[in-house]
Amino acid sequence: MDKAIILQSIDKETLSELISETVRVQLEEVLKSYSPKDSEELLTRAEVCELLKIDASTLWHWTNKGKVKAYGIANRRYYKKNELLESLILKK
Repeated sequence: MDKAIILQSIDKETLSELISETVRVQLEEVLKSYSPKDSEELLTRAEVCELLKIDASTLWHWTNKGKVKAYGIANRRYYKKNELLESLILKK
């Protein structure tokens, strides 16, 4: 069955708020489903890019802007899974 969404008389700000709230709720549910073992897991750059479906350059920019925190061990960078997921939640 085809599902169609028809938007009538909705302003840009209201639509943006609806989308933001929906995404926030979904991300909170994902965070609740992870066990403490999962939350302390360290991920490589490649694993983070795959998890978040982003390009390496985007991860680099986010790290430099402080949106996500990287941990350096020798010449490698690692990211904590729980910190990554928390950084995705929209803060009001």
